[in-house]
Amino acid sequence: MNGLFDFFARLVRGVLKLVLGVAALVFVLSLLLATLVVVLGVSLWALITGRKPTPFVVYNRFRQTSQRYTQGVWPGRGPGTAPPMGDVVDVQAHEVPDAPAAPRDVPPRSGGDPMARVIR
Repeated sequence: MNGLFDFFARLVRGVLKLVLGVAALVFVLSLLLATLVVVLGVSLWALITGRKPTPFVVYNRFRQTSQRYTQGVWPGRGPGTAPPMGDVVDVQAHEVPDAPAAPRDVPPRSGGDPMARVIR
């Protein structure tokens, strides 16, 4: 009798694994399809409004940033073929004096920092 129960237990376990695997595959494929629809929709909207498609802009920014920080690392360029860098120049350190105190009758400004707060 134990052999029969073990057989059915393995059969139910295998069917459950198969069902969960198919469910995961359907989920991943639907997620990919939804992503494709959103990218195509945004690209069409960008073309209708006359702007460059967002995925194209993001890809170009990534490529430009990648090229800026990895000079001479990409395949096709051998070691030592990068253009020579300029000389390193050291400067003499000096102390910067504090700014003079602002007059009391002029209200202080926060400048370009929107998060700055003035406490009196």
